[in-house]
Amino acid sequence: MKTSDFYFNLPDELIAQVPIKDRSSSKLMVLDRETGEIEHKIFKDVVDYLNPGDCLVLNNTRVLPARLIGEKVDTGGKIEFLLLKRTEDDTWQALVKPGKRAKVGTKFSFGNGKLVGEVVGLAEEGSRIVKFHYEGIFEEVLDELGNMPLPPYITERLEEKERYQTVYSKHNGSAAAPTAGLHFTEDLLQTIKDKGVDIAFVTLHVGLGTFRPVKVDDVLNHEMHSEYYMVDEEAAQKINKAKANGKNVICVGTTSCRTVESASDENGVIKESSGWTNIFIYPGYKFKIVDRLITNFHLPESTLIMLVSALANKESVLNAYETAVENEYRFFSFGDAMIVK
Repeated sequence: MKTSDFYFNLPDELIAQVPIKDRSSSKLMVLDRETGEIEHKIFKDVVDYLNPGDCLVLNNTRVLPARLIGEKVDTGGKIEFLLLKRTEDDTWQALVKPGKRAKVGTKFSFGNGKLVGEVVGLAEEGSRIVKFHYEGIFEEVLDELGNMPLPPYITERLEEKERYQTVYSKHNGSAAAPTAGLHFTEDLLQTIKDKGVDIAFVTLHVGLGTFRPVKVDDVLNHEMHSEYYMVDEEAAQKINKAKANGKNVICVGTTSCRTVESASDENGVIKESSGWTNIFIYPGYKFKIVDRLITNFHLPESTLIMLVSALANKESVLNAYETAVENEYRFFSFGDAMIVK
């Protein structure tokens, strides 16, 4: 299976740069994975594809404002940190630009000294291990000084931080938003509950591997980065109940999908669990839990389009993407959505 098998032509002007005003008014493409048939709807119509007793699975991770702009303590040289993951208390793995300024032992100041980071080690792919010094609560200092780590294909400034959070975000830890969830409003979630659909919250802290391109020709040689996930007892019970009753489990986003597939045993039973997953889902994968998927439109040749192509078939998905381009759907994080049913 070649990476190039998942290529499609995407005009730059279809990459959404800013979120639309009303989250639930984006376009929604409906793809029937059995027939390949396509319908065009508005996202709030998604409720029509959810039935009483179904279980909707949402990733309630919260994006850290993990992009810090500061300066080298002794020279004043500008520096940019992107926090990737906490390795222990007050110590983080971070990408640093320019990296040549970030030698072990070097200190950097953010917010006129409110936060000071000292490089204490080197990590994989040129990242650094940084120990932070501050007064108070780290998350509050970061919230004051940090910026949202928007994907590299978004060049516009985000006016409101919360638009890169889902309305149900809860647990801090992501370097990127689970973007399929950005379309839901409180009102839409209430409408879904009122219809008798169970909502289960799981957590997967999205890493920057989400944005990394597949650099190998053969898909099977690609290695996924590990990401931390949590499934509690309540979520496990809701998902297992839907499966036992022959109802649909609908995952919102590839992150929710990878979480429940990681937490499932061979018999398709979810267990309360937490840990690190590097599950890579591509065509040929046998889903144990997921019946339907709500997702945004992804990068060509990405692991995300490969996952969608595993649930539907590759030809149907690529045809849907070509149809999305023809109909000027908006792509990527702030773009439109698709439900694979």
